[in-house]
Amino acid sequence: MSHRASLDVSAPVLRAVTGWIARRRRRPGARPRQRAGTVHTQVVSVLRWLRHRLDVRLLACDAAINIATAYRYLHKGLDAIAAQAPDLHDVLDRAHAAGLAFRCLDGTLVPTDRVAARADAGHNLWYSGKHRTFGGNVQVLADPGGFPLWVSAVRPGCTHDMRAARELVLPALYPYAARGLPVLTDKGYTGAGVGVHAPIRRQPDGPLHTDNRCYNDLITALRAPTERGHALLGRWRALDRVTVCPQRIGAIAAAALVLTSLDRGSR
Repeated sequence: MSHRASLDVSAPVLRAVTGWIARRRRRPGARPRQRAGTVHTQVVSVLRWLRHRLDVRLLACDAAINIATAYRYLHKGLDAIAAQAPDLHDVLDRAHAAGLAFRCLDGTLVPTDRVAARADAGHNLWYSGKHRTFGGNVQVLADPGGFPLWVSAVRPGCTHDMRAARELVLPALYPYAARGLPVLTDKGYTGAGVGVHAPIRRQPDGPLHTDNRCYNDLITALRAPTERGHALLGRWRALDRVTVCPQRIGAIAAAALVLTSLDRGSR
């Protein structure tokens, strides 16, 4: 018995993704007469993979295309969506113009399958000792309400949050922090620099002073909604566990950010 399947995405997401992929397929050098599938086929496959983390072989079977073509459609579709992700400086300019009191910065590990690559020191490059699993480190910048504003490129799972932030985020944040737009973080960013506020670590010589404990409680309470940002991005289940090349985690996270922003206010 046949039935009509429903795609669990909003109309604005479907229209926008269709337009981006269609324009990408019309670029100079494309070969439209040799396409194995239509724009609709590619859009549905990409969105189903992002939303439900379906096996690419199943998507290829449903679309009546071979597996190599399905992977090519997936990666080109991800690139078309991720290209719409905002630039960090644009995000900071808008946040400053909007008069936000602060922003929240947090790192998250996107799990992956086991990766054999090793660092120069000999340890597993993509293995996180903190989380005890393989994955990629992505930095997420959120507004005071916890809505994600920007996501970074991926760094191997062995990279600490502080190191990833120093490479990808902090140089752009410092000028805005000096202009009155501070950043709240967790203890993993202690010592990040001016304008970056993290809870004070407990010292070995005894408990923290009452003032320091109150400061820690305030920072923790203000940045608590940051977990909402991870949850919103996590609605795109492709981030539950990445089974393609881990270097693609950055593009997947950026695509999830773009689609989450499109969904804002439509549900």
